[in-house]
Amino acid sequence: MTTRLILQVCAVFLIALGATAFAQPREAPSSSEQVMLSYAPVVKRVSPAVVNIYTKRVVTRSYSPFMSDPFFDRFFGGGMGGLSRKQVENSLGSGVIVESDGLVVTNAHVIKGAQEISVVLSDGREFDAKLSLLDEPSDLAVLQMETEGEKLPYVSLRPSETLEVGDIVIAIGNPFGVGQTVTSGIVSALARSSLNINDFNFFIQTDAAINPGNSGGPLVAMDGQVVGINSAIYSRDGGSLGIGFAVPSEMVNTVIAAAKSGRMGEQGVVRPWIGVTAQAVTADIADSLGLNRPSGVLIADLHEVSPAKKAGIKAGDVIVAVNGKQVRDPAEMRFRLATVPLGEAANLEYLREGEKKTALMTAMAPPEIPARDERVLEGPHPLNGVQVSNMNPAVAVELGVADKHGGVAVIATNPRSSSFRVVRPGDIILSVNEDEIEDVKDLEREMKQGARRDGWALLIERAGRKTQIVIR
Repeated sequence: MTTRLILQVCAVFLIALGATAFAQPREAPSSSEQVMLSYAPVVKRVSPAVVNIYTKRVVTRSYSPFMSDPFFDRFFGGGMGGLSRKQVENSLGSGVIVESDGLVVTNAHVIKGAQEISVVLSDGREFDAKLSLLDEPSDLAVLQMETEGEKLPYVSLRPSETLEVGDIVIAIGNPFGVGQTVTSGIVSALARSSLNINDFNFFIQTDAAINPGNSGGPLVAMDGQVVGINSAIYSRDGGSLGIGFAVPSEMVNTVIAAAKSGRMGEQGVVRPWIGVTAQAVTADIADSLGLNRPSGVLIADLHEVSPAKKAGIKAGDVIVAVNGKQVRDPAEMRFRLATVPLGEAANLEYLREGEKKTALMTAMAPPEIPARDERVLEGPHPLNGVQVSNMNPAVAVELGVADKHGGVAVIATNPRSSSFRVVRPGDIILSVNEDEIEDVKDLEREMKQGARRDGWALLIERAGRKTQIVIR
C-alpha cells in the first residue's frame, strides 16, 4: 500500500514537472529590431560593392564542305570552298570591389578570352575594365575599373579560417542575368579538397544557392566581410542542388597581392615551390609509422634543390601542419603553402620516427635548374617542327605536369603537321630507341640517328602514363 502511494506521488510530480517544462513563458518582441530581424543590414553594407561583369569576345567559326572532318581539315584547313564567319560571344558573371579605386575580384572562367569587359554597379553606373591578372590555377582574376579617380564602395576580406561549419553565410550575385540576387545558407564544410575544380582543390562548401551568373560573386559572413569567392556548384542539370563551392579568402588575398605587386608569370601568380613527391597518410601507412590516426602528408622523395630539403625535411617524414594549420592531405598542404609570400618562411611541423619536429622553409619560386635550352627540332624525322625544352621545376609548373628529373618536355607543336599525331604539348620524352633522354641535346642526336636506323621508338609520359610509340 505504501509503495503504491509513493508511485502515485512520483507520477503526479513528474506530470507537474513536464507541464512546467512545456509551459515556458513566451514573450512578444519588445522592440522593432526584434520584429525586423533579417539579413538586410548585411546586404545593404555589401551589395553596393557587388558588380555584374559583362564580357565580349570575337570568335571565328569555320564552315567546311567536309563537315569539319578532322582528316580533311588537317590538309585543307577549312578551305576548298569553306567559309568562315566572325561572331561576337557575350558572357555574364559577378564580381566584388575590394578597393575604392575599382579593383575587382572575380573568377578566371568569367573573363577568360574577353576582349571587352564592362562592370556594372548595383546603382546602374557602368565602367570599362582591364584585366590585371588571370590566375587559372585558382580560378581567380583581378580587374581594374577605369573610374577616372572616382571612389567606389568596397568590401573587406576576412580569413575563412575563422569560419565554423554551421555558420550562416550569404551569396550575392547575378544568377541567370535576372539582376542582383541574395541567397542564404550555412557553411556545410570547410577544406573540401576531393574535387577537380581548380589546381588547388581547397574550398568552402555552402548550401547557399549558387547558380550560373553567381560565379565571381562574394560569399559573405554575418559581419559583412567576404570570406570567399563563389566559384562552382555540384549539379546534374546546371541548377543549384545546395552544394556550392567558394575559393577561400586566403587565396583571394594572394592573388590581389600579386596583381598589385606585378609578381606574375605567364600562368598567373608565381607561387612557392616545395619540390617534393608526397602522398596522403592512409590507415595502413599510419599503422606502419606508429601514428594514432591517418592524417598528414608523407614525403616520399625530394628534388635536389628543394627548399624543404634545405630546411632539413627527409624522405619518410610526415608533415602535419604548416604555419600552425593542420594539413590532412597533399591538396591541403599545397593550399597552405600557396598562400605564403615568396621569400618568407613557412613553419613546417613534421613527425620523424614518432618525434614531433619543426623546420623553417623559405618560400621560393620554381627554379630554372637545369636551364631550359628551348629550341625547335628540325630534320627528316617525325618531330620536325616541335618546340622542346629541358625539364625543370619551372617548366613542370607551367605545363601542369609532375616535376621530373631528366627528360625533355614538349612545349608546342603545329596541329597541322604530322608531328601532332606523335606528341602533344605537355608530353615528356623519356627515351628514344631505348636510350635515355636527359636533355634537348640528347633528343636531337637520337632523332637524327633514328633516321639512319630506319625508325624511332619513343617512350613518352602523357598525363602521368607512359606510352611507347614506334614510327617506321
